Amino acid sequence: MKKFILPIMLVAIIVGLYEQINEKPNLYILSIAIVVFMYGMMQLSAKTPSKHSETETEEEEEEQQEDDN
Repeated sequence: MKKFILPIMLVAIIVGLYEQINEKPNLYILSIAIVVFMYGMMQLSAKTPSKHSETETEEEEEEQQEDDN
């Protein structure tokens, strides 16, 4: 999936930059390029674990244990 998303994101970046060079850029093409880029970033970052996820789960477990007592 990562191999599929990266080239699409690169194409979106190139198209977006090319449209900005034009004298009258097409706002629809720029908007689509931004949406495609942001969607790709969302897909890639969804697999990255949060650095706080371990501490949050430990805190939740401690709270549950306190509630049980």
